[in-house]
Amino acid sequence: MKSDSTLPGGVVSTHSVFGAPCWVSLTTRDLGTAQRFYQGVLGWEWQKSTLDDHYRIAMSDGVPVAGVSGVTSLWQTAVAWIPYFAVSSADETVARSHERGGTTAVGPISFPPGRAALLADRDGAVFGIWEGELVAGWESWRRAAPAFVRLHTRDAFDAAIFYGEVLGWGSSTPGDYEVHYEENEVVLRGRGEVVARIYSGAVGSAPDPMLRPHWQVHFAVSDVEACARAARAHGGTAHQHGVGSMEAVLADPDGARFTVTSKAVL
Repeated sequence: MKSDSTLPGGVVSTHSVFGAPCWVSLTTRDLGTAQRFYQGVLGWEWQKSTLDDHYRIAMSDGVPVAGVSGVTSLWQTAVAWIPYFAVSSADETVARSHERGGTTAVGPISFPPGRAALLADRDGAVFGIWEGELVAGWESWRRAAPAFVRLHTRDAFDAAIFYGEVLGWGSSTPGDYEVHYEENEVVLRGRGEVVARIYSGAVGSAPDPMLRPHWQVHFAVSDVEACARAARAHGGTAHQHGVGSMEAVLADPDGARFTVTSKAVL
C-alpha cells in the first residue's frame, strides 16, 4: 500500500489496524493494457500517483480500490495480484517471518510516510506488508475493494500459525483479528467481517501455479457472468466458471489471476 497525496482525505496509521489486509496491488508488464482491461471488466477509473510514474490507483465510486504498477518501477516482481497486510513495524515483522521459515523478496523499502516489504511464507505464498499511513476511510476501502483474500496452501492450520505469529492474529489486544475454523477453512474476522480465509489442499510441487500455495484476491461484483464475458472480450480468460456461478477465476491479458465473487453471497 502506498500513501499518496493525490488520494482524497487524510490518513490513518497501520498501528490501529495491524494484522489486517490493508491494500492489494498488481504488478504488470503493460500498464496501459491492464488499465483498459480492469476498466472494462470491473469498471475502475484511474488516477495517477505522485510517487511513481509507473503506478496507478484504481478508483471505484470515488474510493481507492487497488494499485497497479508497471514492472519498470521499483517493484521488480512477478506478474500477480498481491495482498498487503498492515503492520506496526516492518523490520520486526520481517524478522518474525525469518524466524518462522519465511523469506524476503524485497525490502523493507521506505516510501515516506511508510515502509513496505514483499515476503513469502514457508510454503512460498507471496504477500506484502505495509507500515505507516493508510488512506483515510480504511473501512470504506475494505467495503469497496476486495471482498476478501484467500490463501490456498498446503496446510491451513500450519499457515494460520505462521501468519498468526508474524502478523499478530488472535492476540489479546482489543480490536484484534480473530481466527476461527469455519466450513473446512481457517477464517480471519475483524469487526465481525471476514477479511481473509485460509484453505488447505495446495501442492507445493504442482506445475500449475494456481495449484501451488498462493494468495488469491477476490473482488465483489454484481454480475459474475458479465465479468467473465468482459474478461474474454478484453483479451483475458475465465476459469472455473459456469452459467449461474457465484464465483469465477479470471486472468488479465498478462496472466495475472484474480477472483470475482457475487455480492449476493457475501
